[in-house]
Amino acid sequence: MSKIFNLSILFFFVSFSLFSQEGSIRGHVYDQKSGEPVIFANVVLDGTTYGTNTDENGLFTLAGIPLGNYDLKVSYIGYEDNTTQVEFKSPKINYYKINMTSGGINLGVINISGDREQARTEVRVSKLRVSQKQIKALPSTGGDADILQYLQVLPGIISTGDQGGQVYIRGGSPVQNKILLDGLTIYNPFHSIGFYSTFETELIRNVDVLTGGFNAEYGGRISAIIDISTREGNKKRFGGQLSASPFMVKGLFEGPLVKLKDDSGSISFVLSTKQSIIENTSKEIYSYASVNDTIGLPFGFSDTYGKLSFVTQNGSKFNFFGFKFDDTFDNPLVSRVDWSNEGGGMTFDLLPNASSLTLNGIVGYSKYDVSIIEGDDDPRSSLIREYLLGLDFNYFGNSFALKYGLEIKSIRTEFNFVNPFGLGLNQFQNTTEMSGFLKFRKSWEKLVFEPGLRTQFYASLGEISLEPRLGLKWNVSERTRVKAAAGFYTQNVISTSNERDVVSLFTGFLSGPESQFNNFEGERVSSKLQKSRHLILGVEQDISDHLQLNVEGYIKDFPQLIVVNRNKTSNLQSDYSTEEGQAYGVDFSAKFETPSFYVWATYTLGFVDRFDGEQEFPTIYDRRHNINFLTTYSFGQNMDWQASIRWNFGSGFPFTKTQAFFNQLNLEQGPGSDYITSNPDNVGIIYSDTRNGGRLPYYHRLDASIQKTFEMTDNLNVEAVVSVTNAYDRDNIFYFDRVRFERVNQLPIIPSIGLRLNY
Repeated sequence: MSKIFNLSILFFFVSFSLFSQEGSIRGHVYDQKSGEPVIFANVVLDGTTYGTNTDENGLFTLAGIPLGNYDLKVSYIGYEDNTTQVEFKSPKINYYKINMTSGGINLGVINISGDREQARTEVRVSKLRVSQKQIKALPSTGGDADILQYLQVLPGIISTGDQGGQVYIRGGSPVQNKILLDGLTIYNPFHSIGFYSTFETELIRNVDVLTGGFNAEYGGRISAIIDISTREGNKKRFGGQLSASPFMVKGLFEGPLVKLKDDSGSISFVLSTKQSIIENTSKEIYSYASVNDTIGLPFGFSDTYGKLSFVTQNGSKFNFFGFKFDDTFDNPLVSRVDWSNEGGGMTFDLLPNASSLTLNGIVGYSKYDVSIIEGDDDPRSSLIREYLLGLDFNYFGNSFALKYGLEIKSIRTEFNFVNPFGLGLNQFQNTTEMSGFLKFRKSWEKLVFEPGLRTQFYASLGEISLEPRLGLKWNVSERTRVKAAAGFYTQNVISTSNERDVVSLFTGFLSGPESQFNNFEGERVSSKLQKSRHLILGVEQDISDHLQLNVEGYIKDFPQLIVVNRNKTSNLQSDYSTEEGQAYGVDFSAKFETPSFYVWATYTLGFVDRFDGEQEFPTIYDRRHNINFLTTYSFGQNMDWQASIRWNFGSGFPFTKTQAFFNQLNLEQGPGSDYITSNPDNVGIIYSDTRNGGRLPYYHRLDASIQKTFEMTDNLNVEAVVSVTNAYDRDNIFYFDRVRFERVNQLPIIPSIGLRLNY
């Protein structure tokens, strides 16, 4: 590893010397009050064609600037314009720190918003960028907005339930979606009660949701990416938030250890923690939804995250962070499931003073372990631990950008499982994955061209995967854009969840099998990787300055998927088998936005099929039609009221029909067993030969909330939220208990009141 690191540093300095001959202007844009980066602000050299937008760190770069004096103009809705005189006398990097003052709302400052400009200069196929403001605009269950609730209003994303539900993205199962927190993989970020994730909304700086066709900087998953970055603590003053609702209590604390100044750097911290109380309050408040008077709603969780940030005078940054997330589902009538995520690391962004090349890196680890105790069955457990070293290099030209890097992972898996037939599946494996990538983006007046290549080496399997990627955008006119993306993808991580699982409270993880597994359609399986190919075509249309439409058609071909044979009946059978399949469909979305009014509407028509070598069948998350409608209205003299509603409608999920029942007799005595007069141990089920041939009823739900902000001082306010989930108390089916012949519904109407103190 040390040799690879040394080669990377050498590569960096070689690149540094090659690119340092071209000068540029670089800088950060900060909020004057908090020191937070201003994301996607417009940065232009007044009177020229040179312009760009700040990224999620508030960083901007303008390259290839002719020598001379300029006015550097920065603008963003909600802030006063900032104009700074800059001098460019020699071919070198000129760094500027720009502070923006909030309050200057001037919609006529620019003709094209930052988001619109990015839409013209970036491919952004199947890429949705979510801000903290958008998440908080959603009607919030229990008064607490959460990224999990917002993900479900995005096109192509399906959730299977309020209790242990998982997120499926354009036909990919949860294990096929990589979810990143500050660069580290979080293997299960969703709590057992399906309203909340492990991520604290108040800490989120930016979320990139890539539902398909993602380029070469991402790898190791075959369906989708959710990339979440958190903010640093307040660099100017101490503050935080305290909140309480019937679901949880939360606290956030932040502030500077060294305050940010124009001529110096800063040191800041942020710490957040939340603890569920629903397992206790539900016995009184939501007794009608509880298991019984003594159990209540059997969900409990706690999350803690902390970060220490160092920002240098020239904008370079170092972050040290750590997290611990815990979850418990404890229903004595069913099972007890405990899981935890923990990890931490360091990220850094280096900005050399004399080069447009920048270096980003991460060193860290994450661990997920889960166990389940269920009735008289043997306990099951799973652990996956990942160590990561990653380095990325970025070079920005006037109309192009180059990004390349490498990544090394060491992964440990431990899995213990005994199936209903007494047969065990165990894995204790260490594996290494190494990858390198190269992505290039070139923009012309009409065309954006973004090719990429990723190389993945899976050491334990001895396999190398070359994965070309491509993104294109054609600016047909000022308001119409056509886009396309395609790519090859592989992954080595396997989930133990089964196609028959309605609730995935226990989800274990394994790395790819080193031993050979079953043939597929009579042919030997040569590769042990899961694979996919994506093709996406889309159109973006700006109907007006406030209304945008987006249409994307997609197909994901899965030529090989690996499945764990949890229900094998003999040790002679392989622990693994393979399947193939496709996911295809079309997503429609419309967004209307003004300073006080926001409307978001989506419709997805999707098909998800699998073939197991014997029959083709739809997956349990093959929701043919899915509609989401979200609207938020801000009003009042100081816009201190906010009302929101969200409506979701979905066609029924597939399920396998019941063909018959039978008595399961214990025949441990062999031929001498009393099979005539003995009582059966359990009732067995004979399923239909047609897999997933039935459909559950349609699903629909309305959520609503209203919020009032009470301003006490400039730095002190109280937010009061009244919300209701499933407002018209729709009985949405969760699953049908075949043995008890009993329908189990999703959660009923859930009203709530929440209070937040911001200081």
